[in-house]
Amino acid sequence: MTTPLEVKLCPRDGELFVLCRSADRREKEKAMHERFVVRMEKELEKVRASCDKRKCKKEVIDRRVGRIKSQNSRGAGLFDVKVEERDGRATIAWTKRETWRDWASLSEGCYLLRTNVMEWSAEELWRAYIQLTEAEAAFRIQKSDLQIRPIWHQKEERVLSHILVCFLAYVLWRTLGCMVKRSGMGDEPRRVLDELSKINLIDVVLPTSTGVEIRKRCITRPTEHQEILLQHLDLNLPRQFKK
Repeated sequence: MTTPLEVKLCPRDGELFVLCRSADRREKEKAMHERFVVRMEKELEKVRASCDKRKCKKEVIDRRVGRIKSQNSRGAGLFDVKVEERDGRATIAWTKRETWRDWASLSEGCYLLRTNVMEWSAEELWRAYIQLTEAEAAFRIQKSDLQIRPIWHQKEERVLSHILVCFLAYVLWRTLGCMVKRSGMGDEPRRVLDELSKINLIDVVLPTSTGVEIRKRCITRPTEHQEILLQHLDLNLPRQFKK
């Protein structure tokens, strides 16, 4: 039976190298690789269909392939893509590097940590590393969850405000993680958040004969699966919102 976390320590020259193998992270990274591989292959098929329908310049297809690789970097290493031009028409073909798949399978869930903190246990170092990655993710939350474009601040107070927003996002993320873990649903709040994000808030507008509009803010009815998640998290959705 595979343990959740396997650790090997290697002290050297006043530093400590920690090799960690996490079963949970391995499953997460495996699913992530598969998702990016499937998505990239679909995008490449679209490019090939475009080349079959019309004459495309090689430079244009090269740029499209480069953009697809950058958007699917976790699966791009599997594909060996070749773009050629024949009779003024661009063609695209690709093969899969099975050596990359083998290496990805071996490296999934494996981390090599380096630290000068000698008095901590291996488990404490691992937890500190995971918390660091979560803190870094909080600073990127504005680009993903909040869908706000990157902002380059010119004033110190704006930088501090940005840090405050990211810190609050991290606190909320950690709170949701603790709620998920306490309810017995694992330690991955992302899946719960993705499912609950499908619940929508809508405004219902009712016109009247007098020309006055009646507006009512309502929330969509959760699915059975969403209801189960809310019950586990001990959350109750209001039937309507006051504006």
